[in-house]
Amino acid sequence: MVSTLSHIREIERVGMGAVSPRDAPVVQSWLRCLNDYKLDPTIAQEAYIVPELKLREHREQAEELIRIGRSGLETLFNQIAEQNYVLLLSDARGVTVDFMGDPTFDNQLRRAGLSLGSEWSENRAGTCAVGACLVSGEPVIIHQDDHFDTSHIGLTCTAAPIFDTLGGLTAVLDISQLRSPTAKASQQLALHLVASTTRRIELANLMTRTRNDWVLRLARSPEFLDVDPDAAIALDGSGRITGMTHGGFGALARAMDLGGLSTRDVLGQPISQVFDIDVDDLPRFMRGRPNGERLLRARNGLVLFASAIAPAVNLRSTVPSEPRLPRALRDLSRGDAAMERMQARAAKLAVRNIPILIQGETGSGKEYLARAIHDGCGGDGNFVAVNCAAIPEHLIESELFGYTPGAFTGASQKGKRGLIEEANGGTLFLDEIGDMPLALQSRLLRVLSENEVQPVGALKARPVRLRVLSASHRDLAELVKEGRFRQDLYYRLNAATLALPPLREREDLGWLIDQLLSRVEKDDGATYRIDKAARAALFAHGWPGNLRELSNALRVAAALSEGGVIDPDCLPDQLFAAPVANAAGDEDALRRALDDCDNNISALARKLGVNRSTIHRRLKRLN
Repeated sequence: MVSTLSHIREIERVGMGAVSPRDAPVVQSWLRCLNDYKLDPTIAQEAYIVPELKLREHREQAEELIRIGRSGLETLFNQIAEQNYVLLLSDARGVTVDFMGDPTFDNQLRRAGLSLGSEWSENRAGTCAVGACLVSGEPVIIHQDDHFDTSHIGLTCTAAPIFDTLGGLTAVLDISQLRSPTAKASQQLALHLVASTTRRIELANLMTRTRNDWVLRLARSPEFLDVDPDAAIALDGSGRITGMTHGGFGALARAMDLGGLSTRDVLGQPISQVFDIDVDDLPRFMRGRPNGERLLRARNGLVLFASAIAPAVNLRSTVPSEPRLPRALRDLSRGDAAMERMQARAAKLAVRNIPILIQGETGSGKEYLARAIHDGCGGDGNFVAVNCAAIPEHLIESELFGYTPGAFTGASQKGKRGLIEEANGGTLFLDEIGDMPLALQSRLLRVLSENEVQPVGALKARPVRLRVLSASHRDLAELVKEGRFRQDLYYRLNAATLALPPLREREDLGWLIDQLLSRVEKDDGATYRIDKAARAALFAHGWPGNLRELSNALRVAAALSEGGVIDPDCLPDQLFAAPVANAAGDEDALRRALDDCDNNISALARKLGVNRSTIHRRLKRLN
């Protein structure tokens, strides 16, 4: 083992740009310690153990992961215990939330930081396996004097990351020894064992969280396909990817020449975009079929073995043919076919913590839908809506993330809690997400992937657990192509999409008018009635402002009404600017077009490229 002095001098030479024979991850970590964290290699730091109360918080937040991974951890520890290894499971902030080791060496292990509650984040402990793994997202060996801090240069540590089903780094698994052979190559088997265990933990997590989805296991050879696959992908009933194991998928993505696609890149995409199959093909890959029939071709021609597992719940036998929607979702429409399909889809998504992107024209009710999803999921916590287009750009960072006392000129001396923290335990709704500045998109991505938020001026991040819903009237995919919206954030937010039809296409306009008018009545403490002529005018209007315009029109009409009766004179002038004046002409044009098709509405719909229901709506409004 090298002396402390020579170790310090080597780090200083690397800091001045000298070429080093050490592995690239080690050199990169040393440079981060010197340049980013301003750590001093001449000052040895004792291992830091978080206070008991803080450790309890970390363990509670990681409780489900600890439970899911317990079997894999015990199997690994039984394999390594005789070689005097200890096992540490660290959360995404580097705190050891589960530990297995020989109690005979408790005191030595605790002094070395190899114990429950030890924090191995790189900015605190310097170069170490857990910290380097958290930064790089890659398996790593930090052996003896690879460590930055001289108090750790006797240790050898090998770690691999654990990702959640959406591609976020959620934990790190590490095995360490107090003393080991000098050669770093002696830890290659340890690296293999740790990486294999994290792959199994990710698979167990995927199977636990996707019980109502198809799971497709993938391997390059058939021997371990059903017990230890290289990777696994979860698919919803429409064949879209809802989650996957990350560690194995990276290797397969490289083999399939997918151009560096990550987990986040393929979330929400049809399986047919990656493999030459559709959702209807999945049953032929189920267990019991000969391996020769379970071959799957990637889009670049690579052939893999595949094993499909059907949803754990047989929806056909256990769920009524027409499942009852949660009240909050049910109250969004009454009799519109497009809305009913969207509501049924939303009800399934509401009970799962899946990021949802809501698309629709301005004023079409995106926030109403988001709130209904929050209310319909049965969870606790606040619903916090943020209009990214309404907050001035110079204020949006402090509004979203909050700030510490005196963080900037004009900041409150008490500091401020951000809207993201306000939504902790509940739902954060990001309306008009397409208008969020690019610089903030990367900060938001970190919140979603790390489950933590760092207020402006704060030195440490704070944990948050929340559901994220977003909305936009703009084409985010087009913004991605133009470089105005981050692709990785787009796929993080767009695991599932819900599309709201514009008001002019809704078949339940009469019901919506009555519902919105009843809200006006409740607010005013009065009763209103719309006469026949006014209702006809409401039906004839094109509603470019959608629900927001309709709501405002009814409030104006109620205010101008005499004796509670709303007639055409009470309606805003813009409702008569074009549609009513041209109603006769529109009716004649539609009647002539219908005559040309021998009064066949289906033929006219095909001719105009619209649905039959659209023709019926136009006739109803013009008649």
